Amino acid sequence: MRTSTARRMGTALAAAAALTSMAACSGSDGAGGSGKGKADAVAKASPVAALKQVQQKTGGARSAKVEGTTEMGSAVSMKQSGAIGWADGLSGALTITYTGGTMGEALKKAGGDGSVEARYFKDEYYANLGADMAASTGGKNWIRYSYKDLAELGGASGDVMKDQIQNSTPDQGVKALLASGDVKKVGQEDVRGVAATHYSGTIDVAELTAKNSDLDAQQLAAFKEQLAMAGVTTQTVDIWVDENDLLVKKTERGEMKTGTFNSTLFYSDYGTEVPSDRPEASDTVDFKELLKQGGTPGGAS
Repeated sequence: MRTSTARRMGTALAAAAALTSMAACSGSDGAGGSGKGKADAVAKASPVAALKQVQQKTGGARSAKVEGTTEMGSAVSMKQSGAIGWADGLSGALTITYTGGTMGEALKKAGGDGSVEARYFKDEYYANLGADMAASTGGKNWIRYSYKDLAELGGASGDVMKDQIQNSTPDQGVKALLASGDVKKVGQEDVRGVAATHYSGTIDVAELTAKNSDLDAQQLAAFKEQLAMAGVTTQTVDIWVDENDLLVKKTERGEMKTGTFNSTLFYSDYGTEVPSDRPEASDTVDFKELLKQGGTPGGAS
């Protein structure tokens, strides 16, 4: 039973990684307003000037619906959908469905259906891995993960995970392109029926993290070492922006030793309501308590 529990805890950790990817930037494919004259003015501006305007508008949007897909080499492929908010740190509720890779296969082999319900708050997140998980936690459906605890348990990798989640805001995708020094305007394209301007650039992952994180020198050095071991150096980031300076789509692509990292995300419905209720305490078990019972974050086979 402990082995089964540990394996499921590993999938819940992957859910946090999924949010980090999704929260990197945010936007809308259904924003109102005419904005034609404004769009013409932005189109004539330099890419950097235009993206600074997009960063400001997107950063102040506060919430949006998100959906998309993520592939991380042979490790995992997943679909994500839900809503996120960023008025005071990150919050949100997502459904993450593992569609392939070793992580998805491990979850299904352990008795799950491949889906995780996740709720995110400023300092913690909760994961519901289904009835099979609850059977091994005394009937409790939710596991609580404190970002502080994850940082303490995970050493350098935990510090990085905590930093990336807590400091990820919806304008990060735009900030990444601005920081790259490589941003260019590709042209006008259609995204789900919305006219959008396409921008692209290549970022140095370690350098960008150093510029936009609260990690100290030792933590950054450990993070760079982890990137080197994974074979990650640069990523290509593309964003599509509508006439109201809001993102409608973001893609990220890069190479890892286990294969290609590829993420495609769509954004809609700025101002949407984001679930804010935490699961009932009586239906929640703390991750640290599970560890005391013999589970491990990575999941032993």
